[in-house]
Amino acid sequence: LRGAALERFLDTTIDPRQLSPLTLAYVGDGVYELFVREYIVSKGNCPVKKLHSRAVEFVRCEFQAKMINEVLMPLFTQEETEIYLRGRNAHVSHVPKNSSVADYHAATAFECVFGYLYLSGQLDRLRMFFEKIVASAE
Repeated sequence: LRGAALERFLDTTIDPRQLSPLTLAYVGDGVYELFVREYIVSKGNCPVKKLHSRAVEFVRCEFQAKMINEVLMPLFTQEETEIYLRGRNAHVSHVPKNSSVADYHAATAFECVFGYLYLSGQLDRLRMFFEKIVASAE
């Protein structure tokens, strides 16, 4: 993990292996949201309402579940698979009424992997995953 802080916003020492899967998902949610927002803005200037509706397509738990199951999992290292399983099996307090339990758990695992990779300084890996997601979505 040494040098990982060079790839993060803050120069702090965090061992992501010591964090709970829901804490990793909390961070991963923000990291993924930033990827999505930057990607959408890079496509051209438009009203904020339209930006938001485009972002929602990428952040819906059904979309995240589909991406992790169909696009990302075949690319996972053993370590990423372990983080995915921790996230998928995490006890969540509630599932939104418009989502299935399976999709919500898969989306939590998706965000958990993003949080883990970010906190461990693996931005190149995150970029590669996001590029695969965008290519699959287009």
